[in-house]
Amino acid sequence: METPSGILYNKDGSTAENKEAEKLERIAAILKTVAHPMRLGIIHLLEQHPKLSVTEICDMLGSEQSLTSHHLQNMRLRGLISVKREGRSMLYSLKERDVSLILECLDNCQCNI
Repeated sequence: METPSGILYNKDGSTAENKEAEKLERIAAILKTVAHPMRLGIIHLLEQHPKLSVTEICDMLGSEQSLTSHHLQNMRLRGLISVKREGRSMLYSLKERDVSLILECLDNCQCNI
């Protein structure tokens, strides 16, 4: 619906600009979440291995468990990975496999960084 001022509103009362801004904020939040070498390493491992424990991730990355657990928690809270208890272990897996596509695109980027 268009108002006399020329602003287009969606049925829910939002504007197209608001929807675009929300989309950009969501994309920025995803990029901020993965913007750390350890988190990128975790994503890379979980692409190759569907389920891994924190101990397995630490062994493969050569990282300390407390720091790795911190990054896993951050990624879980942001919805990028999921965790499931199996016996005495907590197994982590990628919840959003599309994140891998973003990383692949960035890997192919010819930026001068």
